Amino acid sequence: MKKAIQIPNAPAPIGPYSQAILIKDTLFVSGQIPLNPENGQLVIDSIEKSCTQVMNNIGKLLVEAEMDYTHIVKCSIFLKDLNDFAKVNEIYGSYFKVVPPARETVQVSRLPLDVPIEISCIAIK
Repeated sequence: MKKAIQIPNAPAPIGPYSQAILIKDTLFVSGQIPLNPENGQLVIDSIEKSCTQVMNNIGKLLVEAEMDYTHIVKCSIFLKDLNDFAKVNEIYGSYFKVVPPARETVQVSRLPLDVPIEISCIAIK
C-alpha cells in the first residue's frame, strides 16, 4: 500500500511521477529541484540558494509524512558542476545536526529545466 506525498499548493510535477511515496514507515522522495512551491519560480541565483530551496522542499515533504531531516537515511545529489561540491556540502550539512545520511554526489550533464542541482532521498520513521 503506497501513499503519494506532496507539498501543499506546489505546482504539479513536470512528469509522470509523485513528489514522494510513503510505504509503511519509509518515504521515497523523488529528485527535488530548486523550484519554489509558493510561486512556481526556479531559484537559480546561486548554487547556495538553489541547494537551500531543494533542502527546504525536501523538508516540506518530510513534514507531510510526519518526519524530519533526522529520518533521512540516504541521499543522492546530482550537480551540473562538481566545482560546486564544497558550497553544496556547506548548505546540505547544515540540515543534519547529528548523524548525516549515507549519500553519493555525482556530476551530470543536464538536469530537468536546466537547474544546477537535484537531490533525492529515502527517509525511515
